Formats: sequence, structure tokens, C-alpha cells
Amino acid sequence: MAQDKLPRRRGGTLSGWSAAAIAISVLVLTPIGAVLWLALFPAENIWAHLIATTLPRYMTNSILMMAAVGLICAVVGTGTAWLVVMYRFPAHRVLEWALLLPLALPAYIGAYALVDFWEYAGPFQTWLRGFFGWSSPQDYLFPEVRSRSAAVLVLAASLYPYVYFLARAAFKEQSGSALEVSRALGCGPWASFWRVGLPLARPAIVAGCAVVMMETLNDFGAVEFFAVQTLTTGIFTVWLEASNPGGAAQIACVILLFVMLLVTFEKISRRKIKFHETAKQKRPIVPAQLRRVRALLAVMACTLPVAIGFVMPVLIMAKHAMSDAAGWDAGAVFQAALTTIWVSALAALVTVVAGLVLVYGVRLSASRLPRLLAPVTTIGYAAPGAVLAIGILIPFAALDHRVADLWLALRGTDPGLIVTGTSLAVVLAYSVRFFAIAFGSIDSAFGRVTPHMGWASRSLGQSAGATLWRVYIPIIRGSLLTAGLLIFVDCVKELPATLLLRPFGMNTLATHVYDHASLEDIEGAAPAALAIVLVSLIAVAIVATANRTKG
Repeated sequence: MAQDKLPRRRGGTLSGWSAAAIAISVLVLTPIGAVLWLALFPAENIWAHLIATTLPRYMTNSILMMAAVGLICAVVGTGTAWLVVMYRFPAHRVLEWALLLPLALPAYIGAYALVDFWEYAGPFQTWLRGFFGWSSPQDYLFPEVRSRSAAVLVLAASLYPYVYFLARAAFKEQSGSALEVSRALGCGPWASFWRVGLPLARPAIVAGCAVVMMETLNDFGAVEFFAVQTLTTGIFTVWLEASNPGGAAQIACVILLFVMLLVTFEKISRRKIKFHETAKQKRPIVPAQLRRVRALLAVMACTLPVAIGFVMPVLIMAKHAMSDAAGWDAGAVFQAALTTIWVSALAALVTVVAGLVLVYGVRLSASRLPRLLAPVTTIGYAAPGAVLAIGILIPFAALDHRVADLWLALRGTDPGLIVTGTSLAVVLAYSVRFFAIAFGSIDSAFGRVTPHMGWASRSLGQSAGATLWRVYIPIIRGSLLTAGLLIFVDCVKELPATLLLRPFGMNTLATHVYDHASLEDIEGAAPAALAIVLVSLIAVAIVATANRTKG
């Protein structure tokens, strides 16, 4: 958190804001604690059975997927970022922002589109057989579409913008003087990149790769569709098919271990490399103009990721959506859209408000406890949705049953399951999963506001709540709205937690797409898939606009 402090309450007792900050931290961390408890004290311990049978396969596939996707995203994201920052070529301004478009497309939608187009019965292989006169698969060789390699390609095409965005910002912040010195010492373009540009941007690149690998570990829809058994699919198998939540929690702990290792590695890599700009006004980078063959290669290098990660899947889904016009009029799609909007909006509102209270309470607190708990709340973003679903469903189901029994004894009526039997469980999972977005945005926004404004308000007799409402919220309103919209869009795309926690009869756009695609009904999934993409494009536009304003 930033070092600027708001005026604190004197004395050793906790204020209402500090108590609220602690309560929010505990609520956010409860699912992780519940997973650890279930894993350590399961009703039926199958840990030995998992180690002897499926766990090695789950771990092997997960590690290979994470490594391959991370490597591809590092190469593609860093390479394209270097090109758009350091060089000028035809359409470079369009491609600079178009390279962010795959963020608007969930990986599972890209998986459905890829399999539909490239599989044996798909349009491409059908055309090949018709053009060359082939009649069976034995007549020609074609890569297996439903495979781990194809899953790696789809996930990399969807996730490389995380590396691209951070690497691009890091390259733009570098001084042109360092690159000019390297060239004066005889370094060519490749040597300048390898010896100067890449080392200075390495912390940002590593951070992006860590996010990519965590998202790969979190993915369920794409790997399940490609029949790749990972740790996340193992949670679904053990919990839903074997009816063993303790075993699922043990697998979830393995995932959490991977996540903690990634987070630790990312922090260590940032600590090892430090760079300080010595000049008050650093010299901006002067992009070089590429011509002819080099310009064409640069355009192709920046266009190919966009084509694979966004254009092709959207066109395939649009073709299916237009070929089945009745799908747009179906009540199920409309109802799923309404449910998605209100659940995601409620989760975004709850998360932003909770993040605001937590950050403000920590800054007002004279106690160390809220300050120690606050950074840990961001671990939810690194934890996969399936892990959080376990941590929410088990403890809150027990709480629901106790409340229902008490209500039945006192009032003679059965209220049902208040949290786990309604959409509140989904809202809670979304809030925990994306709490880091709200916390980071709000904490950063508070850090840009001078603490003297808070002191002035309090000296004029305003309470802490009035100061927050009248002074701070108007100043950081833009950050609050941006965080809320980004959380909203992430909630729209979230699949694993929604699948596990949704009550009977509830469908979001993501689960609607999954339900149809799992039955090989791509036409039925296409309208909802396009709706997800259209909503997600709002977030990409906000990121692009905000970055353009700053840069």
C-alpha cells in the first residue's frame, strides 16, 4: 500500500472503520482457509489414492500447459510490444490497440470455434477432402484438433495480451539514451533488444507471464473441451463425479501451492532487478521507420496473433449465429443475459464498496492487524474459480443449514439455503475472485490524493465518513468506475466458479455457452458467445483509452 496516511484515530481501540476492514479481510480470506481445512481434515482421505492414480497426470498436464502457454505468450507479447514501440510500419497505430482485442474473448469460446472449424467434420477438412478427392482420414495427415497442443495454442492466443500490455508499457518508459548508447557501441537492433531493452523490461514481462500461467491453471472450459486433464478439471471430477469434496480440496491445495510459487517467483524477479532513471527529463524513444520486406514482416507478426486470438473465433461464431437466427430470439439466451448483467453488476458494486471500505479503514487504523491482512486479500485473484467455489460452498452450506434450523425452530417455516441455495454464492465468489482489482485500483487512487485534504476536512469538523463521501470519493470516482466495470466484465466471463455454485435453474451467458458447446451445439452457443465478446470489448476500450490518456 502507498505510504501516505490519512488522519488516524488515537488510542489502542479499533475504530468502526478498522473493524470493518478486518471483517472484510476475514470474509475474503475465508474461502482459502476453508479449502486448507477441508484438505487437512477430509471426511474421506483419498490423498494416497490420488497420488497413486490421477494426480501425477493432472500435475504433468498442468505444468506442461503452464510452461508452454507462458513461453509462447512471453515471445509473442514481448516481440509485438517491441515492434509497436520501437518501429513504425503500415497500420502500426491500429495494430497497437488491436493486439489487446483477444482479452475480450474468453479462451473457452476460442476453443469451441477452433474445434468447430478445424476438426474432421469441420469446414476446412471437408473442403480439403472435396478439393483433393480424399475420402477418409487415412488418405491424408492432419494434426489432432482435440489435443493438448491445440489447447496450448488457444490459451496462448487468448492470454498473450497480458504480457503485451505490460511489456509495451515497460518499453515506452525506457529512455532513448540507453538504446542510442548501445547502438553507438556497435549493437544492432537485435543486440540492443537483447542487452538493453529486454533486461530493463524483464520484471514487467515476468509479471505478465505469471498472470498468464495462473490464468492457464484456472482455465476449465477450454481444457475440458480439448479433453486435457488438468488440476482444475480434476477438482470437477473428484467433487462432482466422485462426490468427495475433501479430495477436491486436496487437489485445490496443490493448485494453491503452484499459485504461491508463481507469485513468489514474480516478486523475487522484481526484487533482483532495479533501474533508476538518473535524468530529470529522459529522452523519448525515436521509433525507426521500417520499409518493404521488414515492414511487411512486422505487419504479419502483429496481425497473426490478432487473427488467431480474436478475428477467426469471432467470425466463426458470427457465422453460426447468423445461420441460426432463432437462437437470438430464444428466451433462454435473453434470460441468461439478464441474469449475467444483474449478478455481475451486483458483484462489481459489492466488490468496489468493500474495497473502498477496506482501503479507507486500513489508512485510518492505528492498529497493525488491518494493515497486515489487507495485502493478503488479493490472493483471491490468483486462486482459480474452482478453488474458491470449494471454499465458499462447504462452509457457507453448513452456515445455511444452521440458520435454517434455527429459523425453523423459532418461526416454524423453512427459509431454505440463503447463500448457497441462491445466486448470493456466485456473487460472493466473484467478489473474492476479483477483489484484487478493486483493492489495487482504489489503493493506487488514494495514493495520488494528498493526505492534507483529509486533515483539512477533519479540522473543519467533518467525520471520517463525511470526509470519505465529500472529499475522497469525488476525486477518485474515475478509478472507482473503472474498477467496477473491469470487475463486471471479468464476472461476465467467469465460468468455473459459476458452474459449481449456480443454484438450480440459474444460467449466465458463460454457462449457457458451456452447456450448448459441451453437447457439440455450437449454433446454440454462438449468440451468447458473441454477447460475451461485445460486453468484454468495453473493458478493452477502457484500458486502451486510459493508457492513451496517460501516454
